[in-house]
Amino acid sequence: QVQLVESGGGLVQAGGSLRLSCAASGRTFSSYSMGWFRQAPGKERAFVAAVSYAVTYNWSGFRTSYTDSVKGRFTISRDNDKNTVYLQMNSLKPDDTAVYYCAARAGGTSISHYEYDYWGQGTQVTVSS
Repeated sequence: QVQLVESGGGLVQAGGSLRLSCAASGRTFSSYSMGWFRQAPGKERAFVAAVSYAVTYNWSGFRTSYTDSVKGRFTISRDNDKNTVYLQMNSLKPDDTAVYYCAARAGGTSISHYEYDYWGQGTQVTVSS
């Protein structure tokens, strides 16, 4: 069982930055791939970014993936010593406004929210124009 708690959301002007954190309980955090999703009013939950549970074979770091609209602006990272995953969001746009959720799944990353086993309660991000 994994419990996830997000924090760091808020109101920011367009062009600004926020860093979301997701703290996980349990001793097996390092064995879960982690994802960030977002849901805007009236829209389905959508993939934002994910980070793998294992480093790449050449030890260059964890595998990460992003939806196209956030590439170059958002960075996902994890700190297994702190059981925490982060989402650094720069150059925010009004279209980024949504509730942001972190999620965990055993095994590799996925862009489908249906394949994640555990979810946080979400944190609101509002970007004003």
